[in-house]
Amino acid sequence: MTTPPQLSARDLRKEFGGGRRGEPVVAVDGIDFEVARGGALAIVGESGSGKTTVVRMMAGLETPTSGELLLDGAPLVHSGRGAEARLARARRIQMVFQDPYSSLDPRQTIGDGLAEILRLHGIADRDACEEVALTQLRRVGLDQRHLSMRPGSLSGGQRQRVAIARALAVDPEVLILDEAVAALDVSIQAQILNLLNDLRAESEVTYLFVTHDLAVAQQVTDTAIVMHRGRVVEEGTTDAVLTDPQADYTRRLLDAVPHRGWKPRRRLAASA
Repeated sequence: MTTPPQLSARDLRKEFGGGRRGEPVVAVDGIDFEVARGGALAIVGESGSGKTTVVRMMAGLETPTSGELLLDGAPLVHSGRGAEARLARARRIQMVFQDPYSSLDPRQTIGDGLAEILRLHGIADRDACEEVALTQLRRVGLDQRHLSMRPGSLSGGQRQRVAIARALAVDPEVLILDEAVAALDVSIQAQILNLLNDLRAESEVTYLFVTHDLAVAQQVTDTAIVMHRGRVVEEGTTDAVLTDPQADYTRRLLDAVPHRGWKPRRRLAASA
């Protein structure tokens, strides 16, 4: 008996409002994908390709116009406004954004922010929160002194580590990373990407990794889909998409990779 993918989309479509002539704007146009449990899928494309809309539907932040999203073979129904339904979905699917300030309260210490999430999801009571919060911070390379700090006192890389710790604190099945390293400089990017690989190996969490940069996708993901104007124009293993792209659009993305001397075949051979 074949094991179903953990995560899949079937003919997924999303339309927004009306355009200049009153016609709906199609952001996602009938796409399909599958991700195995513990796998990592890159969703690659430029701004406006529809990639972020896809993961926002997965996280319950947008409602599909048509098509299906499935988790463990069961349809993911939009959670609407009910707090209990939203919490249940958040326990299974968490999201890390490009700018960690979107999820970190600048008035709250890191420890208090983590404790709030732990209590909200019933993971730890008030007495145990600090110990559990510290354990989560240590998972991402931070320590006890960071518990009492506020986001404004941290570097960009440290803030993103905190955002990842908060997302993983509820032990989700799926972690969505929406341009999660795009705002970081190259050396910090490498640290966060290595951390994500280590966390995936440790927890077997499934990744959806949204990026415009195929060089970054190569370091974290197994498979990739390339989106252009709401449609999938290429799919396959990340290595194959990098070394033997079939779509002109994918070739243009590769040509635009801003890393001097970056050669997919050479990078892949070196990491083998």
